[in-house]
Amino acid sequence: MKAQKPEVSEVDQDMGIMFNEFCTTWGNPSLENIKKICDKLKGRDVKYLVIDSGWYGKNEGWWASIGDWDVNYEKFPGGLKKAADYIRECGMIPGLWFEPESVGRLSKHWDNTVHLLKKDGVVLTVGDKRFWDMSDPWVKNYLSNAVIKTLKECGFGYIKIDYNDTIGIGCDGAESLGEGLRQRVRASQEFFKNIKWEIPDIVIEMCSSGGHRLEPSMMELVSQASFSDAHEITAIPIIAANIHRVIKPSQSQIWAVMRGNDSNNRIYYSIISTFFGRMCLSGDIYDLTDNQWSIIEEGMDFYREAAGIIKSGTTVKYENHVKSYNKPVGEQIVIRKYGNKLLVIAHRFENSNNISTDFLKHRKIVREYGALDGDFSAKAWLLINE
Repeated sequence: MKAQKPEVSEVDQDMGIMFNEFCTTWGNPSLENIKKICDKLKGRDVKYLVIDSGWYGKNEGWWASIGDWDVNYEKFPGGLKKAADYIRECGMIPGLWFEPESVGRLSKHWDNTVHLLKKDGVVLTVGDKRFWDMSDPWVKNYLSNAVIKTLKECGFGYIKIDYNDTIGIGCDGAESLGEGLRQRVRASQEFFKNIKWEIPDIVIEMCSSGGHRLEPSMMELVSQASFSDAHEITAIPIIAANIHRVIKPSQSQIWAVMRGNDSNNRIYYSIISTFFGRMCLSGDIYDLTDNQWSIIEEGMDFYREAAGIIKSGTTVKYENHVKSYNKPVGEQIVIRKYGNKLLVIAHRFENSNNISTDFLKHRKIVREYGALDGDFSAKAWLLINE
């Protein structure tokens, strides 16, 4: 971890909170629902609002339309700039989702085979996906216009780069399939660098089915990465804590998906999971009660106060004997330390026992949030060594 020196955007140094609308619209964003979300988030000190997949294509599904980055004017009358401008008017930085390296089955480029990756002379196809040859000058020019130009002209300050399939062991184009793969990965990395060169203050998030690009050479190019696509399962705090071994918590984006039927304990459980890294909210925020919003905003305030420990601290305790992600049983406690300050994060799972609070001895409680009162509950503390 100490060897990793990511090029985090200056804009993103303050550990700002994100909202991503994917678990709100499920791949069907529009100017109308983006405005609805903005109106709910306005004044709540959320820094970024990211428009996720589905803003392009012709209403044929976000997955199969990847590769045609033409705005869907039925969903966004007047274009994406109107949405980006509205987000900025509401005090947030607008973000936009792309999966630039892929081409979907319904894309007009599906049969543009001269510019697609091949293996043994055959176009490399994985389900409904094919892949651009990122070293091809034509592809570079196409994506520069489709991605970078769109970001610049519409005023987006954040890009989420996704990648939801794998090309396998390699591709044609060099003396071996492996070398072909290495060269194309390097070409992708050069494209990411070019985004930053063209838009110096851009915040780049790496996604990729939640996790398969969480490795040093990728993470050094971006500000953040989505730690997992496990957005609503009970194993989120387990996965998020494990990721401390792989990437810096200051780059690890963790989602808290809010639902109108969430209990207080479920909200605590979800929000506290984000304290393992960068807080990202999603879900049915316009269906929440004032009481639910009060609990969420209390957690947001806790996160902001803990941000220095999350960003610059060291994980000094990780205690977890859970054997199953699908059906977690037991408890987990993680302690992160920075100077004389500590962040303690505790979660209880199924058939859990009480968690000892011996860590409170000889320490002053600065702030606490949550309730450890049974299975699938959580609590966090901010402490100072006395």
